[in-house]
Amino acid sequence: MKSSFYNYFNTFTLVEYFIRHLEEFSHKICDWYRDNKRDLPWRNTSDPYKIWLSEIILQQTRVDQGMSYYLKFIDEFPTVQQLAKAKEEKVLKLWQGLGYYSRARNLHATARIITDDYNSKFPLKHKEILNLKGIGDYTAAAISSFAFNQPYAVVDGNVYRVLSRVFNIATPIDSTEGKKSFYTLANELLNKNNPGEHNQAIMELGALVCKPLNPNCELCPLQPNCLALEKQTIEKLPVKSKAIKVRNRYFNYLIIKHNNNILINKRSNKDIWTNLYDFPNIETNKELTENKLITSIEWQNLFTNKQYSIISCSETFKHILSHQRIFAKFWEIECNPNHLKQLPKSTTIIEQDSITKYPVPRLVDIYLKKANYLP
Repeated sequence: MKSSFYNYFNTFTLVEYFIRHLEEFSHKICDWYRDNKRDLPWRNTSDPYKIWLSEIILQQTRVDQGMSYYLKFIDEFPTVQQLAKAKEEKVLKLWQGLGYYSRARNLHATARIITDDYNSKFPLKHKEILNLKGIGDYTAAAISSFAFNQPYAVVDGNVYRVLSRVFNIATPIDSTEGKKSFYTLANELLNKNNPGEHNQAIMELGALVCKPLNPNCELCPLQPNCLALEKQTIEKLPVKSKAIKVRNRYFNYLIIKHNNNILINKRSNKDIWTNLYDFPNIETNKELTENKLITSIEWQNLFTNKQYSIISCSETFKHILSHQRIFAKFWEIECNPNHLKQLPKSTTIIEQDSITKYPVPRLVDIYLKKANYLP
């Protein structure tokens, strides 16, 4: 096989070879997939709602982490109509801990669009699916091919990795040229008669075999045809050109308590964790001592002199997001909220025990559990 392959390679480019041998490419990955695929619940259905839900949950999320969330959502909202009728806070509470909360808000908004504009039936046309909120090229192709067997190739991180290595493509996958060329190649290779299984197969191959680190090349059905393996460039591919800029943020959360009541804050849509709840926060450009904090303008604008008592200050909690590193301290303060100079409009006074009903960021959830606010 290998000698035959490289005889072709002397005449044609590797891309031309695979395009001319589409059936062989798809046969290999699909045969491997049938023998090695994971048994996942969203693969045993053609229901576009369940497929869409799984794809949104699995964005930026590992399968083992996303599985329990998928099952919780299906149990709570078996149909798109039931998801559409839910309150956003309930959706966010179920999503709590997954991160990237815009996914949950878009999921909820799109469920309402499907219910109101499409009579609770998922649109069949790829263009209409692509126009739904929170659905991009990859998710639209996944729904179109998995639910409706339409010939649209998926291109996710796994597919980028497989194709860049098999074809030894060093074009950055985060460049305009790279995105266009990989998308074109994936669609050229797609088995138009069996697009759903083909797409599942190439993604599963990337997830289980052609992994980012220590790929299992000896188990790969495309091993004889992998140019990166031949040229020993596997560990260098795929290529990304843009380094993510990460900034540090320093949060001083103020847990203001009085008579079993506590003050919580609903976050705005101008920052991370939109519509989730945390506590009033004084953000600074570095960690502050207690003296520096209580003499800050923000503190002075909130508290009346000597009308509060600082009970404790937590250790620093570090929380890493895709573009941010958050360093948070939680200051427990005994203070009657009525004694605050001005109660921020985004805050609400609740009974301390009822905090479990509110969706909170993972960072806050970790603190609440550690401080025994939550069971």
